[in-house]
Amino acid sequence: MEQARKVATHLYAVRTTAGQERNVANLIGIKIAAEKIPVKAVLAPEILRGYVFLEAEGPHLVEEAIAGVKHVQSRVPGIVEFPDVEKYLVTKPVVEELGVDDVVEIIGGPFKGMRAKITRIDKVKEEVTLELLEATFTLPITVHADYVKLVEKSGGAGEGAAQSG
Repeated sequence: MEQARKVATHLYAVRTTAGQERNVANLIGIKIAAEKIPVKAVLAPEILRGYVFLEAEGPHLVEEAIAGVKHVQSRVPGIVEFPDVEKYLVTKPVVEELGVDDVVEIIGGPFKGMRAKITRIDKVKEEVTLELLEATFTLPITVHADYVKLVEKSGGAGEGAAQSG
């Protein structure tokens, strides 16, 4: 029953080369997975340049995770408090990830489980207009973006033309 105890983790800041934050986060992620280092999370905020945050039980685990990683300069001494990092965590609306001609699965409502192709996106209302792929005739339906899950990205053309507002 020892597994059930909750282990306190802390956030640690790591100084990186400016502009390389995402690469550093990816490299650290690969290293912690390969070497099974118990780091809970790696965060590279787009707004904050030159820093990556790691959530771990202690600074020794952060040091182990960043050792030898390219573009890492050093671990910032001390612990970062969560409210200091919280302002960099921005939840992106689902509609931002979607594009015209993307294939989605409907995850709620009467059409749940059906696949559809996006024909139009209203980013202001966060709604998508869909054509059901499994229907015998084309019936455009409009649903909130939260009711769809991206299955397959389209070629990428036409995303800009889909915006309204």
